[in-house]
Amino acid sequence: MPVESHLAGFADLDARTFHDLLRLRIDVFVVEQSCPYPELDGRDVEPGTRHLWLSSDGAVVAYLRILADPGGVARIGRVVVAPAARGAGLAGALMTEALAVVGDRPCVLDAQTHLVGFYAGFGFEVSGPGYVEDGIPHTPMRRDPTH
Repeated sequence: MPVESHLAGFADLDARTFHDLLRLRIDVFVVEQSCPYPELDGRDVEPGTRHLWLSSDGAVVAYLRILADPGGVARIGRVVVAPAARGAGLAGALMTEALAVVGDRPCVLDAQTHLVGFYAGFGFEVSGPGYVEDGIPHTPMRRDPTH
């Protein structure tokens, strides 16, 4: 599956693209994972937020966002791959690109616990006790610039 990579701040997204990004997030996080929580948390529009996504034939097939947390820490979140595109290595490709964007900054994320091994492959380490959010076990992880 040939894919194209995109990176933009909120101000650079057109309405259709933002709709398509949110549609994928809602289809997976709210509908597929049965987590009826507000998907729009206000962080998508922050000046330091970067939206990174992959498209194939014009359709969004994978997405994540990079937030600017206090102290110069980057936070990766909302990592998602469309159901029809899973198994093609897109999550790994997206993470590789995200870490290139993050650069030398420390980076954190809250992994769904069953994905701790996936993120460990990118140099992330467990950084605190697990917790349950919206009925799904999560584990905080951190990657320092030495990786």
